[in-house]
Amino acid sequence: MSDSPDPSSEPRREPIFNVPGIVAVLVGLMWAIHVAADLVLDEYGLGNLRIWFAFIPDRFFNAAQWPGGALPLLWTGFTHAFLHVDYMHLAINTAWLAIFGTPVGRRYGAAGVLIVFLLGALAGALVQTLALTFSVNQFAVLLGASGGVSALTGAAMRFIFEPVIWGRNAETDEPMPLGRRTATLSGVFRNPRSRVFIIFWMGLNLLIGFAPMILGASIAIAWEAHIGGFLTGLLLPSALDAVARRRQGR
Repeated sequence: MSDSPDPSSEPRREPIFNVPGIVAVLVGLMWAIHVAADLVLDEYGLGNLRIWFAFIPDRFFNAAQWPGGALPLLWTGFTHAFLHVDYMHLAINTAWLAIFGTPVGRRYGAAGVLIVFLLGALAGALVQTLALTFSVNQFAVLLGASGGVSALTGAAMRFIFEPVIWGRNAETDEPMPLGRRTATLSGVFRNPRSRVFIIFWMGLNLLIGFAPMILGASIAIAWEAHIGGFLTGLLLPSALDAVARRRQGR
């Protein structure tokens, strides 16, 4: 009789950071870019990096004054999300990404996270541009993942506060959780927890926007991009669920 331990009886080791792989990749990529730029680039090189990969709304209005003209608008709506002002900015955005990207990743997979994150970043950039057309100061350089992460937050609001759907295991007939349902847009606001979160989140961003009137000084946070990304993310689960249903039908 063998005295060797039964591997199946050993406790399973849980990972320290239990986040989907795509979320870990995005976080790692953002940190790698920022650290590399900090170590390798001087002030001139950092400026060029931002000119070519940060989102500059002024390219829509004065393209001839910028290197590359309007061409960088083809990619900077996405690439600005991978650049950050400093380590504090980076840490806040990547922590936020880990928190809200995780439920979206577990529900929709890597492709779903990328779709929500990138479309949210683009929507945030476009809403920022639209807001600047009505502003006295029409110059801004947008960089940071907050538009994309706001979209992940909005997408998560559609299901994280919803009740779990239960079914039965086909082999054992035991009850098993099947996941959480996706709320309708009106259902999100009928749910007290998601409603309170959204009101608080939107109110905080609007407060930042009205800071010049309240405090007499502006706050360098792209609150318009946050709102644009969040609203985009709030809409996307309907499309992602529709795609999933079509695949299951096949």
